[in-house]
Amino acid sequence: MATFTDEDLTRSHFDSVDLSGSRFESCSLSDAFISSTDLHRVVMRGVELLDVSIEGEIENLTINGVDVGPLVEGELDRREPLRVKMRPTDPAGFREAWLILDDLWAATVERARGLEPARLHESVNGEWSFIETLRHLSFATDAWVRRGIQGDPSPWHPLDLPWDQMPDTPGIPRDRAARPTLDEVLAVRHDRVVGVRAFVDGLTDESLAAHTEPVDGPGWPESRSYPVRQCLLIVLNEEWHHRLFAERDLDALDHQV
Repeated sequence: MATFTDEDLTRSHFDSVDLSGSRFESCSLSDAFISSTDLHRVVMRGVELLDVSIEGEIENLTINGVDVGPLVEGELDRREPLRVKMRPTDPAGFREAWLILDDLWAATVERARGLEPARLHESVNGEWSFIETLRHLSFATDAWVRRGIQGDPSPWHPLDLPWDQMPDTPGIPRDRAARPTLDEVLAVRHDRVVGVRAFVDGLTDESLAAHTEPVDGPGWPESRSYPVRQCLLIVLNEEWHHRLFAERDLDALDHQV
């Protein structure tokens, strides 16, 4: 435990640091950048929160006595009416959601083809490039469908890309230096998309309500049982949000000289 009093820590960088249970009193966090950080059960009192941008999973967030989570969710659903389809409860709903994602991603990929190939490897504001985003989605499918649901202990393709904060895990590739072409990553993605579509097409009420069997061997997700529906919802969530991120970054690339 460390105590900092009347210290100037301006522009300090904290990476993979555990600050759980810390107290910040009369501190300035102006212009701070917080990314991929666990803020569960954070309590703020007497704060000034102006010109703040928050992107992430928001649930049970109370501001001045108002739970704003449902308000945020409602507004996001209003802006993107198809978003509600990403919360299916039955096999037909999952099939519909996957078809929607197919159509949306087809348009996004077509848009990306309009850029010079080298630009698809460019990061916008430190986020994944378009190519890296597609590589991560292949990883998500391999993790939650091929490994989590279907039981393959090592389903990975060499181009799969885990999230940056994931600890190095034996057998799971993490080649950030790779520069595959768009067609190369789309070939991997096509194989994964076809596999998910086949699985979803065969869903029944019983199989959707089932739980997976733990998978032997290191990897992700951890070796334990998961609800099949949860695994599929994770993949839908990844597909939906990362397409929005990709569209946002394509907008930025379009406006860059």
